[in-house]
Amino acid sequence: MIELKDVYGGYGQITILNGVSFSIPKGSITTIIGPNGAGKSTVFKAIFGLLTIHSGQVILDGKDVTRQTPRQMISHGVTYVPQGRNIVPQLSVYHNLELGGITAPDQALVRRRIEVVMDQFPMLRQFRDRKAIELSGGQQKQLEVARALLLDPKLILIDEPSIGLSPNLVQEVFRTLIRLRDQGVTILMVEQNAKAALAMSDYGLVLELGQTRMHDEAARLLRDPRVGQLFLGGHVAEA
Repeated sequence: MIELKDVYGGYGQITILNGVSFSIPKGSITTIIGPNGAGKSTVFKAIFGLLTIHSGQVILDGKDVTRQTPRQMISHGVTYVPQGRNIVPQLSVYHNLELGGITAPDQALVRRRIEVVMDQFPMLRQFRDRKAIELSGGQQKQLEVARALLLDPKLILIDEPSIGLSPNLVQEVFRTLIRLRDQGVTILMVEQNAKAALAMSDYGLVLELGQTRMHDEAARLLRDPRVGQLFLGGHVAEA
């Protein structure tokens, strides 16, 4: 689905990514882990066209999409859910969903897609007229994910979906992502809650100093003592 080939990039003259390379299969969940400053969120911004790529390639579904704009990436079926709350608190659930499709040329299609998305997230239909600020943290994150689905994406980039949520709500959000994966959506996720994220993922990536250090099946990374010692609070199991 998505492949990065020796990507260097950053902000202005500051280089954050130092030759990142990896490929993500279609219909999978892949979690990126690593220390603070490793370049995890920067990878998403490079893919989505939010920062300068100095060299290297981003290949989406066999097509070179290096240095394309966010609008172009959306047209290619890529959606980005950044860190933190990205809703308008005083607007209703339904109006927040409408905002997700505001740039689409066919608003009738967007309204039909809203109905489809609300079928996938029954809670949103139940609370469609409620202000977004009145939803729980987990419900707000579901609203963000649902809004990302309005343009029928092939790939979702989601950054720290568990931030600020209780363990129960984290599991609720993860179940939502698994359900989307099972429907054929490819998910690339950055997550500080590395152990829980890898446990529900198909693949994992370890980034350090803007480079790919490890890339393997998530279950194998969970068992790797190097990953356990550095990122998972000790060994999960013997290698």
